Amino acid sequence: MFLGVRVLRLKSAFIVVSLAAVCMFATPAEPQSGDPSATLINRDAIVYSAGSGKVYVVDQARGAILVVDAQGTSKSVQVGMGPEAIAINERTGRVYVANSGDQSVSVIDGTSDSLVATVATAARPYAIAADEEENKIYVSNTFSDMLTVIDGSTNLASNLKTGSADAIVVDEKRRRVYLLGYESDTLTVLDPQTGAITKMPAGAMHLWGIAEAGRMLYVTHVQGATLAAIDVETHALKEIPTGAMPCALAVNANTGEVYVANYGDGSVTVVNDRGTVTGTVKAGEHPQAIAVDAGKDLIYVADTHQNTVSVIDGRTRKLVKILKAGSNPYALAIDPKTHRVYVANLSEPPLTVLSGDH
Repeated sequence: MFLGVRVLRLKSAFIVVSLAAVCMFATPAEPQSGDPSATLINRDAIVYSAGSGKVYVVDQARGAILVVDAQGTSKSVQVGMGPEAIAINERTGRVYVANSGDQSVSVIDGTSDSLVATVATAARPYAIAADEEENKIYVSNTFSDMLTVIDGSTNLASNLKTGSADAIVVDEKRRRVYLLGYESDTLTVLDPQTGAITKMPAGAMHLWGIAEAGRMLYVTHVQGATLAAIDVETHALKEIPTGAMPCALAVNANTGEVYVANYGDGSVTVVNDRGTVTGTVKAGEHPQAIAVDAGKDLIYVADTHQNTVSVIDGRTRKLVKILKAGSNPYALAIDPKTHRVYVANLSEPPLTVLSGDH
């Protein structure tokens, strides 16, 4: 997803038409030709593997992903056309890449970083998530109400009619899959064992960011100024005030604090584990992505239209540094061991690596 342009929405996709509001497509900052172009981008364009210590990032222009190990050595692996998002099954070591350009998912062996299979999807894949316990991969499809489910053991795919989804969260403890759709005021809840589909109230229309912490699901209302805290056991919902146009979310696993990047006013709202706002921190222009280094209690915010990453101290709740990134940074991943910050950029180069020494 990408903010900062007004869009025409068709089914579950957004097409850029001019500067103003909300979208998933975005034109590159420096087009390579005179023809208009659009790129679909995703918060999971970059991921860290705890099992291997590697970072994977999409390289859309080359139809590849970059693999960076803990020593900083990088490797490019060819996948399908228009890679958008990545999911990892840490139990099997398999890496899954949603390729929107050719309606497929690339399956990569995380040990050798080699392509082992290509799986067709129902339509143009966008969001992707792994159920490690069941060894299943869930893939949403833009312009479609079908959810593609890949069996990790056989790489065979099936499709379920769930409605359109722009984000997926797998709750392995409760055996549930939560599907978030922008043009809805509810979450779709899938029982993967029975195939049953139910709805969970999310508080308002135009849902954007989603994060899970314990029995709570946090969902932002991007065209408002609130965050929904939903108890997945009781479905009780609490509205929490935020800054303007809350989009991305991150949770500090050590403290339980939730951080909300507010695109509209360039701020970050801090919410404690009881659902109370405990601070607001100024960030850079139009923050789009956010990530937490729990070990250092540092919060990193991608200031997409400022080409920077803001660094916030979680203890003092103050902005401590603004770092240069690449062109239009839109997704973040953190190595908790080296504390390096990996930044996915919309334009070249596709990856910026920042030192964690702050």
